[in-house]
Amino acid sequence: MNNHNSHTTIANEVKHRDLNNKISHISAVIIVKNGERTIKKTLNSLISFDDVVVYDNGSTDNTIQIAKSYPNVNLIQGDFLGFGKTKNIAASFAKNDWIITLDSDEELDGELLHLLQTTKLDKNCIYKLNFKNFYKEYQIKHSGWNNQKIKRIYNKSVTKYNDNFVHENIIDDGMQIKTLKGNINHYSYFSISEFITKVDRYSTLYTNEHAGKKSSSPLKALLSAKYSFFKTYVLKRGFLDGYVGLIIAFSHAATNFYKYIKLYEKNKELQ
Repeated sequence: MNNHNSHTTIANEVKHRDLNNKISHISAVIIVKNGERTIKKTLNSLISFDDVVVYDNGSTDNTIQIAKSYPNVNLIQGDFLGFGKTKNIAASFAKNDWIITLDSDEELDGELLHLLQTTKLDKNCIYKLNFKNFYKEYQIKHSGWNNQKIKRIYNKSVTKYNDNFVHENIIDDGMQIKTLKGNINHYSYFSISEFITKVDRYSTLYTNEHAGKKSSSPLKALLSAKYSFFKTYVLKRGFLDGYVGLIIAFSHAATNFYKYIKLYEKNKELQ
């Protein structure tokens, strides 16, 4: 398997194109905390963008120093107020109305970059992008992680993200949705420990957002976890991704268990 070689080829391809075709009508917006391991790959794929907003919310590693080394980066430091609100705040610093939002562990491939350089966008549309997800350098082809289409490009004069703390989404009321060709490569995890950390973080964010607003119970937590594992590992054929598929299925189950059991506990404390 030559995943690493293919990624290197794409990166070189991007760099060569960047020298000749600037993107001045779209701003790339990234919110990040402690992303030193992957943000260089992300920013390398954005060299052709005139305006890249990096909104750092409390990094203690070398993320800020790395971001400052790129001349097209506008580094902003601020608080994290939940994913939806924070992305809107970050977008407010963008020079352009057109926004493409990225995480610090994502990169544009050459095909998508070329499309953004040559395609005229419709401000009444929100654009979905195709995602290829990786564990380390291994591409996940099942488990519900393969070829996900996610809304990532929008015109901020027309719409924005909702205010959700987690599971934020671009508001699409009355707008058309189109999918662009090309891919975003997403390097989301590099160790099993990172799955565990994210389970705790996301379940806590969910609890903070819904405490006192939604009901929960130990039974709901258990049944949700069991169904989530079955859905990911069996229905979405996670077993075909080998041991990584098992890790993903279990982390999905754990996230659902802990978000509902934490919510149950928090609601009891509020009574």
